[in-house]
Amino acid sequence: MTPAVKAADKAWIVYKLHEYRHDPASASYGVEAAEKLGVPQDRLFKTLVVSLDSKELAVGIIPVSFQLDLKLIARAAGVKKAALAAKADVERATGYVLGGVSPLGQKKRLKTYIDTSAESFPTVFVSAGRRGLQIELSPQDLQALTAGKYAELCQPKLKN
Repeated sequence: MTPAVKAADKAWIVYKLHEYRHDPASASYGVEAAEKLGVPQDRLFKTLVVSLDSKELAVGIIPVSFQLDLKLIARAAGVKKAALAAKADVERATGYVLGGVSPLGQKKRLKTYIDTSAESFPTVFVSAGRRGLQIELSPQDLQALTAGKYAELCQPKLKN
C-alpha cells in the first residue's frame, strides 16, 4: 500500500485502484496509463512539481493530453516565475519517483493547483504512488485531500 492509498483510506473517501503492467521503455507514463486503462487522456491527470520563483515547490495537476503552462501556474500561485523542479527535489519533497508521483500522501504537503478541466468529470485518475497504479476519485475529493486550488494551467488545444 502506497502513502497515496493510505491517505485516501485515512480520509474515508470513495476511490478505486487501477493497476496495469508498466513498460519501462514507455516514453510517457501518463499516456501509457491512459492507453492501458482505456481512459481518455483528458480524464487521466499527471502530477508535475514546479519551483516557484526558484524558492518554493508546488504541484500542478493537469490532463496527460496537455502541457503545463508555466506562466499560468506562476500566475495562479501569485509569483513571477515557475520552472519544472529538478528530479532530485521532486523525489525528496514528495517521497515518490518520477512517473509515480502522486498528489496524495506526499512527504511534504506542497501548494497544489488543479486544472479546472478536472471539475467537468465525475471522477478523475491520478497516480496512486507508483508506476503502474492509478487511483480514481472525485475531483472534489482530490481537491480536499490536496488542499488544492482550481486554476487554468494549460493552453487550450488548437482546433484543426
